Amino acid sequence: MAQRKKNDGGTNETITYDTVRELGLALPGVEEGTSYGTPALKVKGKLLARLREDAESVVLVIGFDNREMLMQMNPETFYITDHYRDYPDVLVRLSTVRRGELRDALEMAWRHVTAKKAR
Repeated sequence: MAQRKKNDGGTNETITYDTVRELGLALPGVEEGTSYGTPALKVKGKLLARLREDAESVVLVIGFDNREMLMQMNPETFYITDHYRDYPDVLVRLSTVRRGELRDALEMAWRHVTAKKAR
């Protein structure tokens, strides 16, 4: 049986890539694309988020400091594999993330990516 998490409003909601897309596209300048053959969100061609090949997690380009903070706050949801250790990315488990957490993490990633574009 699939586990459902409560969203910020207290109702049960299954978080999917469609949720990631909805929240991401609400941010300024975000557009849909692909990355490594999977659906992705980008800002001016720069990767913001993408669905992992397992379709159970998303990759967010978030910066090392934000990544460490999120992994310490909620290691069940925010994690990395050895592959991502040297990249400023965090993995987000769709089965455990709450909508508000996902929204906040996407906003952090958006600020990180757009700040890099301005440099």
